Amino acid sequence: MDRREFLKTSLAAVVAARMPAARASRLRFAAVGLNHGHINGQVDAVIRGGGELVSFYAKEPELAAAFAKRHPEATLARGAREILDDPSIRLVVSAAIPNERAPLGIDVMRHGKDFMVDKPGATTLEQLEAVRRAQAESKRIYSVLIERHESKSTQKAGALVKSGAIGRVVQTVALAPHKMSPATRPPWFFKRAQYGGILCDLASHHVDQFLFFTGSTRADIVASQVGNVNHPQYPELEDFGDVMLRGNGGSGYIRADWFTPDGLSVFGDGRLTILGTDGYIEVRKSVDISGARPGGNHLFLVDRKSPQYIDCSDVPLPYGERLVDDVLNRTSTADDQTHVFLAMEVALKAEAMASRSSGRT
Repeated sequence: MDRREFLKTSLAAVVAARMPAARASRLRFAAVGLNHGHINGQVDAVIRGGGELVSFYAKEPELAAAFAKRHPEATLARGAREILDDPSIRLVVSAAIPNERAPLGIDVMRHGKDFMVDKPGATTLEQLEAVRRAQAESKRIYSVLIERHESKSTQKAGALVKSGAIGRVVQTVALAPHKMSPATRPPWFFKRAQYGGILCDLASHHVDQFLFFTGSTRADIVASQVGNVNHPQYPELEDFGDVMLRGNGGSGYIRADWFTPDGLSVFGDGRLTILGTDGYIEVRKSVDISGARPGGNHLFLVDRKSPQYIDCSDVPLPYGERLVDDVLNRTSTADDQTHVFLAMEVALKAEAMASRSSGRT
Protein backbone atom coordinates (compact mmCIF):
# COMPACT_ATOMS: atom_id res chain seq x y z
CA MET A 1 0.00 0.00 0.00
CA ASP A 2 1.53 3.36 -1.05
CA ARG A 3 1.44 6.48 1.15
CA ARG A 4 -1.61 8.00 -0.58
CA GLU A 5 -3.63 4.83 -0.18
CA PHE A 6 -2.53 4.55 3.45
CA LEU A 7 -3.63 8.13 4.19
CA LYS A 8 -6.93 7.60 2.38
CA THR A 9 -7.62 4.41 4.35
CA SER A 10 -6.65 6.07 7.62
CA LEU A 11 -8.92 9.06 6.98
CA ALA A 12 -11.81 6.74 6.18
CA ALA A 13 -11.23 4.91 9.46
CA VAL A 14 -11.24 8.18 11.42
CA VAL A 15 -14.46 9.33 9.73
CA ALA A 16 -16.10 5.96 10.38
CA ALA A 17 -15.14 6.12 14.05
CA ARG A 18 -16.79 9.54 14.39
CA MET A 19 -20.03 8.50 12.71
CA PRO A 20 -22.96 7.29 14.81
CA ALA A 21 -23.67 3.59 14.83
CA ALA A 22 -25.91 2.93 11.83
CA ARG A 23 -28.04 0.16 10.46
CA ALA A 24 -27.71 -0.96 6.88
CA SER A 25 -28.94 1.73 4.51
CA ARG A 26 -32.71 1.64 4.14
CA LEU A 27 -33.32 4.97 2.41
CA ARG A 28 -31.47 7.88 0.86
CA PHE A 29 -31.83 11.29 2.46
CA ALA A 30 -30.43 14.81 2.15
CA ALA A 31 -29.91 17.93 4.25
CA VAL A 32 -30.94 21.42 3.12
CA GLY A 33 -30.32 24.42 5.37
CA LEU A 34 -27.46 24.04 7.89
CA ASN A 35 -27.86 27.23 9.92
CA HIS A 36 -28.19 25.64 13.35
CA GLY A 37 -25.88 23.06 14.90
CA HIS A 38 -28.90 20.86 15.60
CA ILE A 39 -28.55 19.65 12.00
CA ASN A 40 -25.82 17.30 13.19
CA GLY A 41 -28.14 15.58 15.66
CA GLN A 42 -30.84 15.37 13.02
CA VAL A 43 -28.54 13.70 10.53
CA ASP A 44 -27.15 11.35 13.18
CA ALA A 45 -30.67 10.28 14.19
CA VAL A 46 -31.60 9.32 10.62
CA ILE A 47 -28.29 7.50 10.09
CA ARG A 48 -28.88 5.51 13.30
CA GLY A 49 -32.25 4.59 11.85
CA GLY A 50 -30.78 3.26 8.62
CA GLY A 51 -30.70 6.37 6.45
CA GLU A 52 -27.91 7.07 3.99
CA LEU A 53 -26.93 10.74 3.72
CA VAL A 54 -26.24 11.28 0.02
CA SER A 55 -26.29 15.05 -0.53
CA PHE A 56 -26.63 18.43 1.14
CA TYR A 57 -26.96 22.10 0.32
CA ALA A 58 -26.39 25.37 2.16
CA LYS A 59 -26.35 28.80 0.57
CA GLU A 60 -23.58 29.82 2.99
CA PRO A 61 -20.20 28.49 1.76
CA GLU A 62 -18.69 28.34 5.25
CA LEU A 63 -21.56 26.19 6.56
CA ALA A 64 -21.35 23.89 3.54
CA ALA A 65 -17.59 23.50 4.03
CA ALA A 66 -17.94 22.60 7.72
CA PHE A 67 -20.69 20.08 6.97
CA ALA A 68 -18.67 18.53 4.14
CA LYS A 69 -15.77 18.01 6.54
CA ARG A 70 -18.05 16.21 8.98
CA HIS A 71 -19.82 14.21 6.25
CA PRO A 72 -17.39 13.50 3.39
CA GLU A 73 -19.65 10.67 2.25
CA ALA A 74 -22.25 13.21 1.02
CA THR A 75 -22.16 15.33 -2.14
CA LEU A 76 -22.66 19.11 -2.15
CA ALA A 77 -25.62 19.84 -4.41
CA ARG A 78 -25.64 22.84 -6.74
CA GLY A 79 -28.85 24.05 -5.12
CA ALA A 80 -31.89 22.92 -3.16
CA ARG A 81 -33.74 22.24 -6.42
CA GLU A 82 -31.25 19.53 -7.36
CA ILE A 83 -32.16 17.66 -4.18
CA LEU A 84 -35.89 18.24 -4.52
CA ASP A 85 -35.84 16.96 -8.09
CA ASP A 86 -33.93 13.75 -7.22
CA PRO A 87 -36.55 10.97 -7.08
CA SER A 88 -34.21 8.65 -5.16
CA ILE A 89 -34.19 10.94 -2.11
CA ARG A 90 -37.06 10.08 0.21
CA LEU A 91 -36.44 12.41 3.16
CA VAL A 92 -35.05 15.93 3.61
CA VAL A 93 -33.80 17.23 6.96
CA SER A 94 -33.28 20.90 7.72
CA ALA A 95 -32.05 23.33 10.35
CA ALA A 96 -32.42 26.41 8.18
CA ILE A 97 -32.98 29.89 9.62
CA PRO A 98 -36.26 29.36 11.55
CA ASN A 99 -38.54 31.54 9.43
CA GLU A 100 -37.31 29.74 6.29
CA ARG A 101 -38.15 26.25 7.55
CA ALA A 102 -41.89 26.13 6.88
CA PRO A 103 -41.64 27.40 3.26
CA LEU A 104 -38.88 24.87 2.60
CA GLY A 105 -40.93 22.07 4.17
CA ILE A 106 -43.92 22.93 2.01
CA ASP A 107 -41.72 22.78 -1.09
CA VAL A 108 -40.25 19.44 0.04
CA MET A 109 -43.68 17.89 0.62
CA ARG A 110 -44.99 19.15 -2.73
CA HIS A 111 -42.06 17.38 -4.35
CA GLY A 112 -43.26 14.10 -2.83
CA LYS A 113 -40.69 13.87 -0.05
CA ASP A 114 -40.97 13.70 3.72
CA PHE A 115 -39.50 16.44 5.89
CA MET A 116 -37.81 16.46 9.29
CA VAL A 117 -37.02 19.89 10.68
CA ASP A 118 -35.39 21.37 13.75
CA LYS A 119 -37.63 23.24 16.16
CA PRO A 120 -39.40 25.59 15.72
CA GLY A 121 -41.13 24.07 12.72
CA ALA A 122 -42.77 27.41 11.91
CA THR A 123 -42.46 30.96 13.22
CA THR A 124 -46.00 32.27 12.66
CA LEU A 125 -49.51 30.88 12.81
CA GLU A 126 -49.91 31.77 9.14
CA GLN A 127 -46.92 29.60 8.27
CA LEU A 128 -48.38 26.76 10.33
CA GLU A 129 -51.69 26.92 8.47
CA ALA A 130 -49.85 26.77 5.14
CA VAL A 131 -47.87 23.75 6.37
CA ARG A 132 -51.04 22.02 7.50
CA ARG A 133 -52.66 22.53 4.10
CA ALA A 134 -49.62 21.25 2.22
CA GLN A 135 -49.32 18.22 4.49
CA ALA A 136 -53.01 17.37 4.11
CA GLU A 137 -52.78 17.67 0.33
CA SER A 138 -49.48 15.80 -0.08
CA LYS A 139 -49.92 13.18 2.70
CA ARG A 140 -46.23 13.55 3.43
CA ILE A 141 -44.61 13.59 6.90
CA TYR A 142 -43.74 16.91 8.56
CA SER A 143 -41.74 15.88 11.61
CA VAL A 144 -40.17 18.26 14.12
CA LEU A 145 -37.14 17.00 16.02
CA ILE A 146 -37.65 18.19 19.58
CA GLU A 147 -35.94 17.43 22.88
CA ARG A 148 -38.22 14.55 23.84
CA HIS A 149 -36.93 12.52 20.88
CA GLU A 150 -33.25 13.02 21.70
CA SER A 151 -33.28 13.10 25.53
CA LYS A 152 -32.68 9.70 27.11
CA SER A 153 -33.97 10.82 30.50
CA THR A 154 -37.17 12.18 28.95
CA GLN A 155 -37.65 8.91 27.08
CA LYS A 156 -37.33 7.04 30.39
CA ALA A 157 -39.82 9.40 32.01
CA GLY A 158 -42.26 8.60 29.22
CA ALA A 159 -41.91 4.87 29.83
CA LEU A 160 -42.44 5.32 33.58
CA VAL A 161 -45.54 7.47 33.10
CA LYS A 162 -46.95 4.98 30.60
CA SER A 163 -46.42 2.15 33.11
CA GLY A 164 -48.43 4.04 35.75
CA ALA A 165 -45.44 4.67 38.02
CA ILE A 166 -46.83 7.99 39.27
CA GLY A 167 -50.54 7.49 38.61
CA ARG A 168 -52.40 10.01 36.49
CA VAL A 169 -50.37 13.04 35.45
CA VAL A 170 -51.66 16.28 36.94
CA GLN A 171 -49.08 18.85 35.85
CA THR A 172 -45.73 19.32 34.13
CA VAL A 173 -43.25 22.06 35.08
CA ALA A 174 -40.38 22.70 32.67
CA LEU A 175 -37.42 25.02 33.21
CA ALA A 176 -35.39 25.73 30.09
CA PRO A 177 -32.40 27.95 30.86
CA HIS A 178 -29.88 28.46 28.05
CA LYS A 179 -26.41 29.96 27.67
CA MET A 180 -26.47 32.69 25.02
CA SER A 181 -22.75 33.22 24.18
CA PRO A 182 -23.60 36.12 21.85
CA ALA A 183 -20.21 36.18 20.12
CA THR A 184 -20.97 32.76 18.64
CA ARG A 185 -24.45 33.64 17.39
CA PRO A 186 -25.29 34.57 13.77
CA PRO A 187 -27.18 37.82 13.03
CA TRP A 188 -30.54 36.05 12.56
CA PHE A 189 -30.44 34.90 16.19
CA PHE A 190 -31.17 38.48 17.27
CA LYS A 191 -33.95 39.20 14.73
CA ARG A 192 -37.37 38.30 16.06
CA ALA A 193 -38.94 37.89 12.62
CA GLN A 194 -36.31 35.27 11.85
CA TYR A 195 -36.15 33.25 15.09
CA GLY A 196 -39.81 33.64 16.05
CA GLY A 197 -39.54 34.64 19.71
CA ILE A 198 -38.46 32.76 22.82
CA LEU A 199 -41.73 30.86 23.41
CA CYS A 200 -41.98 29.88 19.76
CA ASP A 201 -38.38 28.72 19.86
CA LEU A 202 -37.11 27.43 23.21
CA ALA A 203 -40.47 26.69 24.82
CA SER A 204 -41.63 24.59 21.87
CA HIS A 205 -39.76 21.57 23.29
CA HIS A 206 -41.68 21.82 26.53
CA VAL A 207 -45.08 22.49 25.00
CA ASP A 208 -44.60 19.16 23.24
CA GLN A 209 -43.74 17.49 26.54
CA PHE A 210 -46.71 19.04 28.33
CA LEU A 211 -49.07 17.65 25.70
CA PHE A 212 -47.31 14.29 25.65
CA PHE A 213 -47.14 13.65 29.38
CA THR A 214 -50.62 14.96 30.20
CA GLY A 215 -52.17 13.28 27.16
CA SER A 216 -53.82 16.56 26.23
CA THR A 217 -55.39 16.88 22.79
CA ARG A 218 -56.51 20.47 23.44
CA ALA A 219 -54.79 23.28 25.32
CA ASP A 220 -55.48 26.88 26.29
CA ILE A 221 -53.00 29.61 27.10
CA VAL A 222 -53.86 30.77 30.62
CA ALA A 223 -51.14 33.44 30.59
CA SER A 224 -47.84 34.11 28.82
CA GLN A 225 -45.20 36.80 28.91
CA VAL A 226 -41.91 37.59 27.20
CA GLY A 227 -39.35 40.30 27.65
CA ASN A 228 -35.90 41.65 27.00
CA VAL A 229 -34.81 41.90 30.61
CA ASN A 230 -31.08 42.50 30.34
CA HIS A 231 -29.92 42.82 26.73
CA PRO A 232 -30.81 46.31 25.47
CA GLN A 233 -28.00 46.09 22.91
CA TYR A 234 -30.14 43.45 21.12
CA PRO A 235 -33.57 45.15 21.04
CA GLU A 236 -35.34 42.32 19.17
CA LEU A 237 -34.08 39.58 21.46
CA GLU A 238 -36.43 38.02 24.00
CA ASP A 239 -34.23 36.74 26.82
CA PHE A 240 -37.04 35.64 29.17
CA GLY A 241 -40.46 34.08 28.69
CA ASP A 242 -42.94 31.90 30.50
CA VAL A 243 -46.35 30.40 29.88
CA MET A 244 -49.08 28.73 31.92
CA LEU A 245 -51.12 26.10 30.09
CA ARG A 246 -54.39 24.28 30.72
CA GLY A 247 -55.08 21.13 28.71
CA ASN A 248 -57.86 18.57 28.71
CA GLY A 249 -55.41 16.15 30.37
CA GLY A 250 -53.66 18.39 32.88
CA SER A 251 -51.91 21.70 33.39
CA GLY A 252 -48.42 22.96 32.69
CA TYR A 253 -45.91 25.72 33.32
CA ILE A 254 -42.84 26.53 31.19
CA ARG A 255 -40.06 29.04 31.74
CA ALA A 256 -37.40 29.70 29.10
CA ASP A 257 -34.49 32.10 29.34
CA TRP A 258 -31.02 33.02 28.10
CA PHE A 259 -29.45 33.57 31.52
CA THR A 260 -27.31 30.47 32.11
CA PRO A 261 -23.99 31.88 33.41
CA ASP A 262 -20.62 30.98 31.95
CA GLY A 263 -19.75 29.17 35.16
CA LEU A 264 -21.92 26.21 34.13
CA SER A 265 -20.10 23.73 31.94
CA VAL A 266 -23.14 22.89 29.79
CA PHE A 267 -25.61 24.97 27.76
CA GLY A 268 -28.23 24.98 30.54
CA ASP A 269 -29.58 23.14 33.57
CA GLY A 270 -32.79 21.92 31.93
CA ARG A 271 -35.32 20.37 34.28
CA LEU A 272 -38.71 18.71 33.97
CA THR A 273 -41.00 17.82 36.86
CA ILE A 274 -43.99 15.57 36.20
CA LEU A 275 -46.53 15.55 39.02
CA GLY A 276 -48.85 12.57 39.27
CA THR A 277 -51.59 11.46 41.60
CA ASP A 278 -49.33 8.76 43.09
CA GLY A 279 -45.88 10.31 42.86
CA TYR A 280 -43.65 12.54 40.82
CA ILE A 281 -40.65 12.45 38.50
CA GLU A 282 -37.90 15.02 38.18
CA VAL A 283 -35.65 14.90 35.14
CA ARG A 284 -32.28 16.66 35.19
CA LYS A 285 -31.46 16.52 31.52
CA SER A 286 -28.05 18.11 31.16
CA VAL A 287 -26.12 18.17 34.42
CA ASP A 288 -26.03 17.44 38.13
CA ILE A 289 -24.82 20.82 39.39
CA SER A 290 -23.71 19.27 42.70
CA GLY A 291 -21.04 17.34 40.80
CA ALA A 292 -22.04 14.09 42.49
CA ARG A 293 -23.04 12.41 39.23
CA PRO A 294 -21.22 12.88 35.92
CA GLY A 295 -22.89 13.79 32.64
CA GLY A 296 -26.59 14.30 32.12
CA ASN A 297 -29.75 12.18 31.81
CA HIS A 298 -30.50 11.95 35.52
CA LEU A 299 -33.98 10.95 36.68
CA PHE A 300 -35.49 10.93 40.17
CA LEU A 301 -38.68 9.00 40.89
CA VAL A 302 -40.67 9.35 44.09
CA ASP A 303 -43.61 6.98 44.49
CA ARG A 304 -45.61 5.49 47.38
CA LYS A 305 -42.66 3.31 48.40
CA SER A 306 -39.52 5.47 48.30
CA PRO A 307 -37.45 7.95 46.31
CA GLN A 308 -35.03 6.45 43.79
CA TYR A 309 -32.43 7.61 41.30
CA ILE A 310 -32.28 6.23 37.76
CA ASP A 311 -29.27 6.68 35.47
CA CYS A 312 -30.71 7.02 31.96
CA SER A 313 -27.44 7.11 30.03
CA ASP A 314 -28.12 3.73 28.38
CA VAL A 315 -31.76 4.36 27.42
CA PRO A 316 -32.22 3.87 23.65
CA LEU A 317 -33.41 6.66 21.35
CA PRO A 318 -35.85 5.12 18.84
CA TYR A 319 -36.92 8.26 16.98
CA GLY A 320 -34.56 7.93 14.00
CA GLU A 321 -35.43 4.31 13.36
CA ARG A 322 -39.13 4.97 13.74
CA LEU A 323 -39.00 7.94 11.37
CA VAL A 324 -37.26 5.87 8.72
CA ASP A 325 -39.89 3.16 9.25
CA ASP A 326 -42.63 5.76 8.81
CA VAL A 327 -41.13 7.06 5.58
CA LEU A 328 -40.88 3.53 4.18
CA ASN A 329 -44.19 2.17 5.50
CA ARG A 330 -46.36 5.35 5.59
CA THR A 331 -46.99 4.87 9.31
CA SER A 332 -46.88 7.26 12.31
CA THR A 333 -44.68 5.56 14.89
CA ALA A 334 -42.15 8.38 15.45
CA ASP A 335 -44.83 10.92 16.25
CA ASP A 336 -48.46 11.64 15.55
CA GLN A 337 -48.89 14.39 12.94
CA THR A 338 -51.84 15.90 14.78
CA HIS A 339 -49.75 16.12 17.96
CA VAL A 340 -46.85 17.73 16.08
CA PHE A 341 -49.07 20.45 14.68
CA LEU A 342 -50.86 21.01 18.00
CA ALA A 343 -47.54 21.51 19.80
CA MET A 344 -46.50 24.04 17.16
CA GLU A 345 -49.85 25.82 17.41
CA VAL A 346 -49.80 26.12 21.21
CA ALA A 347 -46.25 27.50 21.25
CA LEU A 348 -47.07 30.00 18.50
CA LYS A 349 -50.25 31.12 20.26
CA ALA A 350 -48.37 31.55 23.53
CA GLU A 351 -45.88 33.76 21.71
CA ALA A 352 -48.56 35.75 19.89
CA MET A 353 -50.63 36.31 23.03
CA ALA A 354 -47.73 37.11 25.37
CA SER A 355 -47.58 40.39 27.25
CA ARG A 356 -44.30 42.10 26.46
CA SER A 357 -41.96 44.09 28.65
CA SER A 358 -38.44 45.47 28.58
CA GLY A 359 -36.05 46.12 31.45
CA ARG A 360 -37.16 44.79 34.81
CA THR A 361 -40.14 42.42 34.81
